[in-house]
Amino acid sequence: MPLVPSSRVRRRVWIAALAVAGVAASAVTANAMFFTPPAKPQAAQVSSATVAPPTPVTTTTGTTTTTTQAAPETTQAAVAPTKAQEPIPPNAVRVAEFVAECPFTHRLPDDPIVMPNLPGASHMHSFFGNDSTNARSDVTSLEKGRSSCNPKIDLSSYWVPTLLVDGQPVEPTGTTFYYLGEGVRDDVTARIQPLPHGLRIVAGNAKATAPDGSTMSRWSCLHAGHVGASKDFVNCPAGTMIESYLDFPQCWNGKDLDSADHKSHMSYPVNAECPATHPVPVPKLRQVLRYPVNGDPARFKLSSGPGFTMHGDFFNVWPEAEMAQRVRDCINRIVKCGPDGRP
Repeated sequence: MPLVPSSRVRRRVWIAALAVAGVAASAVTANAMFFTPPAKPQAAQVSSATVAPPTPVTTTTGTTTTTTQAAPETTQAAVAPTKAQEPIPPNAVRVAEFVAECPFTHRLPDDPIVMPNLPGASHMHSFFGNDSTNARSDVTSLEKGRSSCNPKIDLSSYWVPTLLVDGQPVEPTGTTFYYLGEGVRDDVTARIQPLPHGLRIVAGNAKATAPDGSTMSRWSCLHAGHVGASKDFVNCPAGTMIESYLDFPQCWNGKDLDSADHKSHMSYPVNAECPATHPVPVPKLRQVLRYPVNGDPARFKLSSGPGFTMHGDFFNVWPEAEMAQRVRDCINRIVKCGPDGRP
């Protein structure tokens, strides 16, 4: 007759079985807590060459509201020159320079930098280069315009107050815009960067009440250097022409394409280098205008006032690759180039 386990034995068997089940359950729980299956591999990140859109900044000064834009973040590829670099010719003139010859196109009482979207609100301006410039011009509209410049690829707009002689407008017959690497040390010239696309600069002071430090322009006589240069009109002898020189600032703050006063984002060099506030050296724009008039300067007046109110406005619409190529080949290497960007 088989032996029947006592109740005490049966109880011990059940306790042992429950213990084994508990250990197994604990192991499953531990695995769930501390073991994570490997993550699926992710696709590699591909860097984009797209340029971030500029951020508009609106500033109101008095009755004028100005919308400026920060410069977009660009890459080297976006502004890389399209042409291979040529060797420096043995007869090259070692001056950091390229030029654009941009004849007069039209006159309007407009100023798309100082008084944007306000047609007729400005004193009369004479425009050079882009033939579409008006109060509502922006980068997009200027890129659709045509250019009087040599080279034609320069779609930039340049403008100055109109010269009046005996009350009648007179336009310059010589209109040269030099892009220079002078005014800074050679090591700074070697670091000059292209002017950013869409940059706007104003040089001089249209509201000057005297020929003071804000007067950046100079008047002189072509082929009559003995007359000397002046901040106001000069008396040029018969057979000569009066000419105006104006240098634009060549140090950029590295971020703004314009500023509320249209000047603060740029600076002139200090001790032959760019100040820390404006650390990016760019080509110096020199505007040279030659007017077919001479004689008594009492007959002369600018639409902005006396000769010392001469000022210039520049809206950069050079194709980026063309500007980059000229800076690389002409400015950085200190080589004099013509309108084609070659020595």
